[in-house]
Amino acid sequence: MNLKEKLKKQQYNEIWQQYCGFLDLSMDGYMKIQRRLMEEQIQLWSNCGLGQSILKGKHPRNLDEFRKMVPLTEYEDYADILLTKQPDMLPGNPVIWIQTTWEGGKHPIKVAPYTRSMLDTYRNNVTACLILSTSRKKGSFDVASTDKFLYALAPLPYATGLFPLALGEEIDIEFLPAVKDAVNMSFSERNKLGFKMAMKKDLGFFFGLGSVAYAVSLSLSSLTGGRGIQLSSLLKCRPHMIFRLIQAKYHCKKENRQLLPKDLFHLKGFMVAGTDNQCYKDDLEELWGIRPMELFAGTEPSIMGTETWTRKGMYFFPDTAFYEFITEKDMLKNHEDPSYVPPTYLMDEVRPGEKYELVFTILKGGAFARYRCGDMYRCVGLENREDETQIPRFEYVDRVPWIIDIAGFTRISENGIRNVIRLSKLPITNWVAAKEYNEQNRPYLHMYVELERESLLNSAMSADILKELLSTYFKYIDQDYRDLKKILGMDPLQVTIFTCGTFETYEKQTGKKLHQMNPSYYDLKALLEVQECLNKVR
Repeated sequence: MNLKEKLKKQQYNEIWQQYCGFLDLSMDGYMKIQRRLMEEQIQLWSNCGLGQSILKGKHPRNLDEFRKMVPLTEYEDYADILLTKQPDMLPGNPVIWIQTTWEGGKHPIKVAPYTRSMLDTYRNNVTACLILSTSRKKGSFDVASTDKFLYALAPLPYATGLFPLALGEEIDIEFLPAVKDAVNMSFSERNKLGFKMAMKKDLGFFFGLGSVAYAVSLSLSSLTGGRGIQLSSLLKCRPHMIFRLIQAKYHCKKENRQLLPKDLFHLKGFMVAGTDNQCYKDDLEELWGIRPMELFAGTEPSIMGTETWTRKGMYFFPDTAFYEFITEKDMLKNHEDPSYVPPTYLMDEVRPGEKYELVFTILKGGAFARYRCGDMYRCVGLENREDETQIPRFEYVDRVPWIIDIAGFTRISENGIRNVIRLSKLPITNWVAAKEYNEQNRPYLHMYVELERESLLNSAMSADILKELLSTYFKYIDQDYRDLKKILGMDPLQVTIFTCGTFETYEKQTGKKLHQMNPSYYDLKALLEVQECLNKVR
């Protein structure tokens, strides 16, 4: 039976155990599931063409041998086989291929195959997220087939496009607008139609990237203004929505504030995924009156984990992937010295407070083994009395330091920035790039650049002009960067021009060269102090 049928029979305890029972696992029970599923995957992966392209004739017989024989991998190790979509080379038969951006300016896309077993696991875990988003305590939830879901997701072939399809196999929740219509609409058109439909039918759920959810929320707030709701549209609304609107308008006028989504809609569940959610959660809670529940999700692994009703850390699903962790110290050492092989730790070996780079092997016939996805997490605890769990929970930190991700949309690499500078033919001799946050706690890309001496003397190059020129080329090489402005209304670049000789002076004084991507706080502070001293001298 699916969720709809069990709800009809009021089998609430069975529903909780089936979808959310992993939260009751002991650490030993969790690892037994991990090891059992991994044993199955080792055989599938090691004996397929893709696995042998990496193993080079080796055949691990158990988990220990697998971790010794299989090197840590990145997408380059799979690209030749996956981008040409060779199913005969894979450990399982793919029924769908999911797509996302790989690296702007260098690799247009990367694709990931999903087997039927992977999709079944995804469906169960998506349903668990839906249930937990409405939960206020262990065992409680509020889900119905009549619920309405605001559509704020990227369609297939992107990973979020799987969400409504998988959920549709479990329960007849209605998306506003319908998925078949939404995929052919612009972001703005979806928002307007979704809001109009929500005013007629009410709204129970909302899920999207944190940054996108915020943009949609602001859009809804603007649509509820004086001209946003016409009398003809209002007459089509349900009586309780008309009453709710009249009541909301009265309270907002009395409190001298703008109408907010929470005044009209009382969400049962609110879910966010992607990066930089910490920048938007407080504002989203203020707008909707409910704290968003954060998910772990990605193209290669699908949905990996979720928060619970406490909103105090996320738990990895034990049946999506086998998890390994590289400490931040070892990760940085490996980046400095690629010949250094960082050790990995399993779920029962992580420590509270430690930051880790995640490594995973997809289960159920997945393609990726010991895969470095480029995400970092902090372990925030090994158990939690509030939600009665005995397994580790995590919070998302960010991408690895050599990738700058802005609002979950774009992944800016050192290579990408070099391409921008090369294509623009701008006279930039030295640069560093850092992810920083403005006064509203919104992320942006800050480039500190040094220009050729003659260019500074012979032109009126200002930081604003340089920013406009660089932005043009970032948009040219990276579709996701363009979408930051188009969809979120965000201008993610800030430029500071340094005095000639700043970088050279820094290197002489410190005896080291700066990391060009996300230099440490102390290194960047030292560089700024050098710049300040040079300005005083001149």
